[in-house]
Amino acid sequence: MLSADDPLPALPRRVVIAGTTGVGKSTLARRLADLWHLEYTELDSLFHGPGWTPRPEFLDDVRRVAAGERWVSEWNYFSAGGGQVLGERADLAVWLDLPRRIARARLVRRTLRRSILRQPLWNGNVEPPLWTVLRDPDHILRWEMRTHGTWRERMPRVAAEYGLPVVRLRHPREVERWLAGPAARAAD
Repeated sequence: MLSADDPLPALPRRVVIAGTTGVGKSTLARRLADLWHLEYTELDSLFHGPGWTPRPEFLDDVRRVAAGERWVSEWNYFSAGGGQVLGERADLAVWLDLPRRIARARLVRRTLRRSILRQPLWNGNVEPPLWTVLRDPDHILRWEMRTHGTWRERMPRVAAEYGLPVVRLRHPREVERWLAGPAARAAD
């Protein structure tokens, strides 16, 4: 595992961003796309069809992304096969292993903003009303509670399985330090 201060062996061409819901995977992916001139594809936009139903074309779309030479994306949807497809082609994983209090606060703020503003998301979907957290076991806030520790169990296994170097970032300050340091130097 690489830390926020360890140099990267080369400029990555295909990057997956791992971490629990709400840690900032999409935000970091967009920043790396700009820094390293990579194509960014948000997996949520490929997975969620109208009415929050899975799109049947999801895996075909992920395969098209993975076939590209220079890309960055979130590393999720393992249960739908997307994580495996991206893992097979990636040459770097960045793991946002942020403390639960930070991840949870970010997710709550994002969910509140999206719900109150009725912000359109993927394929016409909007966050459900906040009260649904009380009855929907798959509400994003309840999902985070159940799955926060998933990557701590998963990362050693999948990093070895796909032979990926992993940059583990444990705090937003480490993310910023890594972007300003090793990530910026790799782009030179």
